Amino acid sequence: MTTLAAAKPAPARKPRHPYRAALATARGRTGLALVGLVVLAGLLAPLLAGHGPTDQSALALAGPGTPGHPLGTDDLGRDLLARLLHGIRADLGIIAVAVPLGAAVGCLLALAAAAHPVADTVVQRAFDLILAFPGLILALAVTAVLGPGRLPVILVIALAEVPAFGRLLRTGILVQSGREYVTAARVGGTSGGRILTRHILPNAADPLVVQIAVSLTVAVFLEGAMSFLGVGVRPPEPTLGAVLSQSMPYLAQAPHFAAGPLVTVTTLVLGLSLTAEALNREIRR
Repeated sequence: MTTLAAAKPAPARKPRHPYRAALATARGRTGLALVGLVVLAGLLAPLLAGHGPTDQSALALAGPGTPGHPLGTDDLGRDLLARLLHGIRADLGIIAVAVPLGAAVGCLLALAAAAHPVADTVVQRAFDLILAFPGLILALAVTAVLGPGRLPVILVIALAEVPAFGRLLRTGILVQSGREYVTAARVGGTSGGRILTRHILPNAADPLVVQIAVSLTVAVFLEGAMSFLGVGVRPPEPTLGAVLSQSMPYLAQAPHFAAGPLVTVTTLVLGLSLTAEALNREIRR
C-alpha cells in the first residue's frame, strides 16, 4: 500500500531588511545610481582629469570640445573638467566629515537629554538657539570669527545638522520608552542602560538613516551657498559653489561655464532625495 507523505509546510520567508528593500525599489536604485555616479567621478578625479585644477593656459573661456579641454576653460584658462571633478572631490570630503560630526554631536546631546530633566531643558534650549539662525546667517557668523576656509564650512554644516539629529533621536527615545516591551523589561529587572542600548536605541535609530540622506542634501546646498558667497573654501581650490560663482559674470558669453556645476549639483541632490524618500517609505511600513 502506498503511503502519502505528509506535506511539509513551506518555510516562512525571512523578511528583507528595510534598508535593502528600500534600495531595491526603482526609486532607491535610481537615487543610488545617481549618487554613485557623482561620488565615483569625484574619487577618480586625479585619473579622469587631464589637467590640474589650477593649471592655466592661454585659452580663456574656450568652448566645449576644445582639444585637450572637453568642457572648455574658465576665464583664467583653467580646464573646467578638472575643476569640476576636483570640486566634486572637495565637496564630498567636506560633507563626509561634517554630516557625521553633526549627527554624532546631536545624538550624544539627545542621550544626555534623555538622562535627566534638567539636561533635557538645557539641550532643548541649545537646539532652539542654533535653529534661531538660518543656515547662511550661521555661516556668516562663523566665518566672521574664523574667516573663510574648509574648517569653517565643516563647522557650519555640522552645527546646522545637530538639532535635526538630536531632536529626532530624543523623540524616538521618548516614544520607545513608553512601549510595552520596555515596561516589561523594567519589570523583569533589566537595567536602564541595557534597556536603552539593547532595546530603545535600535528601534529609535531607523529615522536617523533617512535623516542622514536628507542632511547630505542640505550640506551640498549649504557648502555651495557659502562658496558662492565667497565665505567658503579659499580660492583657487575648486568647489562646485566656487566654480558656479565664478561663472556668473560670463553667463551670456559662456553659458557652458555654469553648466557643469549646475548639472552635477542637480544630479547629486536628486539622487540623495530619491534615496531618502525610498528609505522613508520603507521604514514607515
